[in-house]
Amino acid sequence: MNAASALARSYRAERLLVTMVGLLALAGGAAVLVIGLGWLGTYRAARPLRDPIAVDWLTAHATPARIVALAAGLLLVVAGLWWLVRALRPEARPDLELDRTVGAELRVTAGALANAVGTAAASITGVTRARARVVGSAAAPALRLTLWLREGTSLQAVWAELDERVLAGARETLDLPELPAAVRLELDAGERRRVR
Repeated sequence: MNAASALARSYRAERLLVTMVGLLALAGGAAVLVIGLGWLGTYRAARPLRDPIAVDWLTAHATPARIVALAAGLLLVVAGLWWLVRALRPEARPDLELDRTVGAELRVTAGALANAVGTAAASITGVTRARARVVGSAAAPALRLTLWLREGTSLQAVWAELDERVLAGARETLDLPELPAAVRLELDAGERRRVR
């Protein structure tokens, strides 16, 4: 079972943008290094940072240069705001439509599914409490489970019962060929003993 979709929310766009910015910075650094080492000629490496030819061209074409600079700045601001909103938006918790027949629609909400799976998981021997979340999309849902175990609980027994009873039951009930799940196991704090 592939649980990658259940581990964390998708940051594909953020990763792509950061990769592109990193590649641009790497290319710029490599260009500066090549020029600074004199590989493109010794005179080019000795030229000032404010290239006189570029300064003359910008002075001659001041209005188009300002328009391009303003447009690039606005584009960067819009891209930054889009990135911020996308990164801060809440994670999707999809509802599952089991039957789309007109007049007989059947929808299971993400909260109901999470409660059912969490309650079933909490009834496993050795589990003191459980929390479940439905993540992903309606087309490809996934589960994220956190189980708190009693001290001395057999992990193999918990895992077998979770897979055979809880996850298999959820897949069968929802008529899904696969339901990826990421399971986090924690040791529940035992009863506190007073030291005299």
